[in-house]
Amino acid sequence: MLIQLQPDIRPEDKAAIEAKARELKYKTTEVVTQAGHYLVGTGKAEFDVRALGQLPGIKDIHIVSDDYRLVSRKWKVNPTVIDFGDGLRVKEGEFTIMAGPCSIENEDQIEKTIQHLVAQNVRFMRGGVFKPRSSPYSFRGLGIEGLQLFYSMCRANGIKVVTEVMQVSQIADMEPYTDVFQVGARNTQNFNLLDELGKVDKPVLLKRGISGTIDELLYSAEYIFSGGNEKLMLCERGIRTYETASRNTLDLNAIPILKEKTHLPVIVDPSHGIGIREYVEPMALAAIMAGADGIIYETHEKPEEAASDGAQTLSFSESERLIRKMRKTFELRKELA
Repeated sequence: MLIQLQPDIRPEDKAAIEAKARELKYKTTEVVTQAGHYLVGTGKAEFDVRALGQLPGIKDIHIVSDDYRLVSRKWKVNPTVIDFGDGLRVKEGEFTIMAGPCSIENEDQIEKTIQHLVAQNVRFMRGGVFKPRSSPYSFRGLGIEGLQLFYSMCRANGIKVVTEVMQVSQIADMEPYTDVFQVGARNTQNFNLLDELGKVDKPVLLKRGISGTIDELLYSAEYIFSGGNEKLMLCERGIRTYETASRNTLDLNAIPILKEKTHLPVIVDPSHGIGIREYVEPMALAAIMAGADGIIYETHEKPEEAASDGAQTLSFSESERLIRKMRKTFELRKELA
């Protein structure tokens, strides 16, 4: 059960709703977000919704069988729209491109990447300053000073920053210099981190776990939403399977399934999804035709010199070609719909 409360509900009316829910053998959890006020009900008893729905202070009531109630499309039919200002929105029916290097390396790299993105009218730049690496001896990012430089240069050019947060202690320092907190595959079930990201008023791009199921991704999203943050995007980035021909297996099945299960935007990362530069383009185009609301991928002036993930990173010329093809593919998808 999910109860939407009126924004100006009186405390005595909320108490009466909670008491009635207990009478119906439902435990309620209060959730207050940037956009709404909810009571999430947990229980199994059948009841007539009119027993609750007519009480003062209730905006709407929904019976939601999914355990991830707040992110479920069973109550919120209209898809979530994330408004970044400056004419930028991430939403169903529009197509968003996020691109940039795996790791932020230096000022020159940032400047050249920005020039490339501005020339292609791409308004989101991805780039890591804290990098979770398999080897402790690999480049692990420039840290908060690198993020400050990254943010100031992007801000001067009207570009939003997408960057990965790895632990709770980083959130406060990163928040002034971040437009989108990215949660990487290794942290998808770091519930302490998810809880804290529920308390910030910044969009979160939540990646699917390395071997995570679709439902596990939605449960992780529920942690953030229930913490108070509705500004959520889901990212399919490939999963680890027994196949060794590619870095990961990009699960295109997940896109239409997620679009049916949740009202949240679905972004796809073909760079990590397949991990091989020459196959990033066809997988990105396939993801668009499968219904993705956006694509996030890696690009670098000289991929062979990139500090990390060069094998899956597009050159600027390859990136320009991909952007052109993605936009054409999205228009084709709309024509076929």
